[in-house]
Amino acid sequence: MTAVLAGADVAPAWDAAWSDALAELELSVDEAEALLVTGHAAARRDAMRLAAWTPPSGLGMLPAPLLDRARALLARQLRVAQQLADAASHSRRQLRAVEGMRADAESTPVYLDTAG
Repeated sequence: MTAVLAGADVAPAWDAAWSDALAELELSVDEAEALLVTGHAAARRDAMRLAAWTPPSGLGMLPAPLLDRARALLARQLRVAQQLADAASHSRRQLRAVEGMRADAESTPVYLDTAG
């Protein structure tokens, strides 16, 4: 994480820029959490928008008053990342199960009905 600037040396504009950056990150995490709840259709529609986020440049050190907020946001990001990884793993297992149930066109009958 970025270094923390303590004390009264924090300029209001600097603090506001960091606050805005954290707010944007929080919205991205909100959207990722919503994708986990809403399912695949929303995930396909919104995936490109989520991937397009880029961090703002020139922010400098994190102001001390925003440290707890940044830590909470990092914890949420890590939790959502783990949930997304778990969901992807679950989807792959389901896909393998479905593929295993598909009828093979070249399969040979096991039983022959001789009674008619």
